Amino acid sequence: MRRSEIHSLGSAIKSFLKESKFDRKLAEVDAVSSWEAIIGKPIARATSNIYIQNETLHVHLNSSIVRNELFMMRNDIIRAVNEHAGRVIVKAIVLK
Repeated sequence: MRRSEIHSLGSAIKSFLKESKFDRKLAEVDAVSSWEAIIGKPIARATSNIYIQNETLHVHLNSSIVRNELFMMRNDIIRAVNEHAGRVIVKAIVLK
């Protein structure tokens, strides 16, 4: 039996990830791993733990000064993370 439609391997993998809903998790992992590129090296050095859970970005900080700076920039950070991911993956930020 021969298939009439031929798909590339890349498009088959993308459709599988989308159907199984892994594409959202991969976008979250990519955003967390690219934290330094998104936020900048000086601020990234002051962070110790970053993760996304239930559309909330959790950032653990070593400095209260950086925490206050990020608190005032939280809307810009949400926008930058979502632009990097190419979709809305973060709606809120928790700074600890």
